[in-house]
Amino acid sequence: MSNNFIPYGHQWIDKDDIKEAVKVLKSDWLTQGPKVEEFEKAIAKYCTAKYGVVFSSGTAALHSAYNAAGIKNGDEVITTPLTFAATSNMLAVLGAKPVFVDIDKDDLNIDSEKIKEKITKNTKAIVTVDFAGLPCDYDKIFKIARENSLLVIEDACHALGAEYKGKKIGGFSGMTVLSFHPVKHITTGEGGIVLTNNKNFYEKLKLFRNHGIVKKPEKGKWYYEIENPGLNYRITDFQCAIGLNQLKKIGKFLKRRREIAKIYNEAFKGIKEIMLPKESSSSKSAWHLYPIQVQAKKRKKIFNGLQKQGIGVQVHYMPLHMHPFYHNKFGYKKGDFPAAEEYYDRAITLPIFPKMAKKEIKYVIRSVKKILKSK
Repeated sequence: MSNNFIPYGHQWIDKDDIKEAVKVLKSDWLTQGPKVEEFEKAIAKYCTAKYGVVFSSGTAALHSAYNAAGIKNGDEVITTPLTFAATSNMLAVLGAKPVFVDIDKDDLNIDSEKIKEKITKNTKAIVTVDFAGLPCDYDKIFKIARENSLLVIEDACHALGAEYKGKKIGGFSGMTVLSFHPVKHITTGEGGIVLTNNKNFYEKLKLFRNHGIVKKPEKGKWYYEIENPGLNYRITDFQCAIGLNQLKKIGKFLKRRREIAKIYNEAFKGIKEIMLPKESSSSKSAWHLYPIQVQAKKRKKIFNGLQKQGIGVQVHYMPLHMHPFYHNKFGYKKGDFPAAEEYYDRAITLPIFPKMAKKEIKYVIRSVKKILKSK
């Protein structure tokens, strides 16, 4: 078993997914065709949102959402340092300053109690991240946003299928961004979507995805104008065909992720060397990641030991304020966000994905326990 590598996440593409892609490849439409809108509507319906616009990646979707929100040079946007780089990189691309707020140690999401103190006259929005698939404390966050006339953009790239107080994510924030990367809950290879209930955002998102082109058939079928430039962030029809078929299996995929998390929870409970990830009473995680915490001084040895056993553990993530760009550009430094840093020093992400076999789960558990005993 130790000779077979077990990644922390992996897609599950079956013959039906391939069949649907091949159908499109044999059709007249490879891109900008009917499957794109079909996929948009299916995801929006699943997440109870009015509108959805798909993009070539989750990063492209984030960039487009920020652009639609009017985020620009000189604006400040409140977010968490514990996230993948794209969340704040796309703010920096637009000239905005990511204003980080430390995490809550219990759920690893942005600490909603600390948001107010970071709001200034330049604050444009709050960008939340549903870390590892667990929704943030949205009642408190929306209250703060309303009181300060701020937009909430939800980076839910970890959280397709997650629930907050019985409602699926995707239908209640100003805009919600999802990713369809292979390690996520469903995949289109690369891809992402922005969900919204706001028609104005919807129209802006569609324009930005397609170079900013506005067609005006009254002036001729060939005629178009560009009022504001956009980018080519289009996704292909054959990718959307895969996504549509993947979406049919989302219930099975989520069920399996939750089963694996439960198995891990049972196997590791009571082991004092491990802090387990938690769900809150108000939220149901989609379990994109299963991040445990171990003693900081032993983390590297445990990580390397599991890698040597063929277990593709990872660390999600080094807090963004510790990266050179965020130090050099915005003046952030180590020590600014102690809760995020403490988590990072202790974090190890264990494998969790729907196609993970029982013997692989047992092997991960045995290996973790064995390495802990040897230290």
